[in-house]
Amino acid sequence: LATTWHTARWGKSWRCFSISAGGQYRARTRHLVRMVLYFVGLGLADERDITVKGLEAVRKSERVYLEAYTSVLLVPKEQLEEFYGRPVMIADREVVEMEADTILQGAQTSDVSFLVVGDPYGATTHTDLELRARAAGITVKTIHNASIMNAIGAAGLQLYRYGEAISIVFFTETWRPDSFYDRIAANKKLGLHTLCLLDIKVKEPSLEALCRGKKIYEPPRFMTINTAVEQLLEIEANRGEGACTPESKAVGVARIGADSQQIVAGTLAELVEVDFGAPLHSLILAGEMHHIELEAWERHRL
Repeated sequence: LATTWHTARWGKSWRCFSISAGGQYRARTRHLVRMVLYFVGLGLADERDITVKGLEAVRKSERVYLEAYTSVLLVPKEQLEEFYGRPVMIADREVVEMEADTILQGAQTSDVSFLVVGDPYGATTHTDLELRARAAGITVKTIHNASIMNAIGAAGLQLYRYGEAISIVFFTETWRPDSFYDRIAANKKLGLHTLCLLDIKVKEPSLEALCRGKKIYEPPRFMTINTAVEQLLEIEANRGEGACTPESKAVGVARIGADSQQIVAGTLAELVEVDFGAPLHSLILAGEMHHIELEAWERHRL
């Protein structure tokens, strides 16, 4: 009869063993099977931006999850599946933050890939998942890729001259946060540029649904540069400290890394009138510019 081999946890690894009809135990002591949870950066635009190393990890994984709420690719999931040759499961906020154990449990018995748009560590949630995996004895490997934090160099402003990045969220009728204004002002005082990451809402429950305890989700929304500028100018009108006036120099960046990438420089008053097209959008508030940076800014000028 053919020997049937099984696997079992042995410390932080998985060991192959067999038990004969007579109850004799045999282990393949020279072969330890180590399952891996791969954090794979996908880059910024489409299925072709994955690295060779990342693609190899995906193709040998039993399960493949796509984190789909801190950012999104510019192509549908089906396009990824066709290129990778593997089915891809969407991991939304609820799965990653509330049901992460399902991902970790899978990584204890087979290789699992967790795909992240940009670089794997662009969000605190991903670091939390990694720490939980390591605490559970799961081997973790990270495969990095380009993210907005380094690709923004395409705008021509030097990366080491950026201060703290900020996030701009959608205003509501009752909530119009402006705490990030202080960071813009602090960066400007130091002569540094500010990268503004614009809000995206994917599978977000409505306030009414939350109040009723129901899972009803709003349609996806992606903040445009125009909306971000309008909100910044409203805050400036209220605060009046000169951190981001209509005359402030800025750069709008849309779909960075894609063939349709668009980079436009101008004042905030000028950029608010520009049609930047489809998402994703980012905004740079320029600080003091070196003459080469100023030349690049003028090259992208309206």
